[in-house]
Amino acid sequence: MIELINTILFDFFKNFGNYMPNLFGGLLILVVGLLIGSIVKQLILTVVTFSKIDLLFHKTKLIKKEEVNVWTEVLSEILKWMLIIVFLVPALEVWGLSRATSVVNQILFYLPNVVVAVVIAFVGILASNLTSDLIRHSVKTMGSTASNSLAVFTRGTIMFFTVLVVLNQLGVAQDLIRILFTGIVAMLSLAGGLAFGLGGKELAKELLEELKSKLK
Repeated sequence: MIELINTILFDFFKNFGNYMPNLFGGLLILVVGLLIGSIVKQLILTVVTFSKIDLLFHKTKLIKKEEVNVWTEVLSEILKWMLIIVFLVPALEVWGLSRATSVVNQILFYLPNVVVAVVIAFVGILASNLTSDLIRHSVKTMGSTASNSLAVFTRGTIMFFTVLVVLNQLGVAQDLIRILFTGIVAMLSLAGGLAFGLGGKELAKELLEELKSKLK
């Protein structure tokens, strides 16, 4: 019995000792990835700070300075973890965890979609703010209430479609989003056609009668 226990302990410490180089090698790779990811994140934040991009957007009144900093923080954090995962893959290979590597690779291939989605969301916010401001100043003659309502409606519409595009980019319920988008476009087209048909009925009648009289 004692010999069996000694044999098991001997084999355990022998295998553990043989595995130690792989363990520390993988940890070293992962630590390097963490350092590089943190450096890249700080580099991006430093470049944004010194270039004063946040102040530039703030001066255009399209987005607040704090919101720009939040978006920059989110994007830099995503890029940081992309680099960490890049180094995590060889670390897992060194540790002999090949099955976990396939899962991590799927996450790594998915992260670029997240980056693109963040950029689309940021551009959508800028576009919605710019369009709402243009409409608000363009229809001031209609009154402040009407112009503000129209600007809010326009901003909400652009943000709604931006959310649909972001969800589609992330691969969330793509079929449902396509059906919803098609339904909205069809609804707007039908509503526009009915509005034009009913509102322009008298005008169309006058044009046809004028054309008929000229032909005579």
